Amino acid sequence: MSRLDVSVVIVSYNTRELTLRCLRELTDSRTEDVRFDITVVDNASHDDSAEAIAECFPEVRLIRLAENVGWGRGVNRGAVASDGEYLLLLNPDTVPVGRPVTDLLTFARRQPEHRIYTGRTLHANGTDDGYSCWGLPSLWSHFTFATGLSTVFSRYHWANPEGLPRYDRQSVREVPAVSGCLMLIERDLFCELGGFDPQFFLYSDDIDLAARAAALGARPILNPDATVIHVGGASSSSEGQRMKILRGKATYVRRHWSPPRARLGIGLLAAGVGLRAVGTTLLTSKRSRSVDWVSIWRQRHVWSAGWPQIDEPRPPQDPDLVAPQPTVPPPPVDRPATHAADPAADRAGAVSRPGG
Repeated sequence: MSRLDVSVVIVSYNTRELTLRCLRELTDSRTEDVRFDITVVDNASHDDSAEAIAECFPEVRLIRLAENVGWGRGVNRGAVASDGEYLLLLNPDTVPVGRPVTDLLTFARRQPEHRIYTGRTLHANGTDDGYSCWGLPSLWSHFTFATGLSTVFSRYHWANPEGLPRYDRQSVREVPAVSGCLMLIERDLFCELGGFDPQFFLYSDDIDLAARAAALGARPILNPDATVIHVGGASSSSEGQRMKILRGKATYVRRHWSPPRARLGIGLLAAGVGLRAVGTTLLTSKRSRSVDWVSIWRQRHVWSAGWPQIDEPRPPQDPDLVAPQPTVPPPPVDRPATHAADPAADRAGAVSRPGG
């Protein structure tokens, strides 16, 4: 049998009902001219997700992990277990509209020079939720966060360049970076990149991949005809999630910027957190605060260090051939964690920028 056109990879963690709904709609969206398989990587869920998937969708390749390894490392495992010409990364909290797999693949084959593709991620009412593409981090975007401009003027591109507000997502256009919520990528390019950097447990992993792909000549592009409803598109407000977002951003700048520039970038992030901590303390009551910025400020030594490095084989090699060994121990946390690391639910529920 000839090679499949697309391998869909979904990373799931305690999202049983959302994942089942996504799989139902994805299965119903099949067309005769595009052949694809589905791999679900279950990140040691404890809500019986794996058992339900195995029972309801026996045709789906199910990878049950013994521990929660994070989103990017989960995708890497799903990628090496499959063999489609293209990889389609899809959040478990998405609901395909029409035939997004066929629409993305058809578009990709007409414009193969771009190598990375996305579509539109929508609210339930059909409006764009703004999660399918992003701007790359820069000193300016960090400065606007540090000064509060990205919050006060969040609807303006000059103040919120990573969020791409007022960006036309209803026409074909090249984009700076594609979200892992809905990403089609050539398998050859994915393997050439070594997949996702395993250091990123969550957040900015897709931005990191986009930046590395651009260095190899890829030009990510949006096809508005391919659409999914993004059920978790509302921004989350928990400080646990903000901590993960900031750790991802700190890891990104340490990876991509020079040491002096990275120190400045992380300093600007800290300034932005400090500003919000002071502002919420002075202007709002404790009960009404949506995010505990004071707590995040107190733990700045945790998130500013980024995620610990992970040493494991990367695609096209199988990461599970060698047990991963952290090369840098995680920094201590000031207080007991109150939010479990939840890559699927976190990615579903929050914008991967700390601009709020």
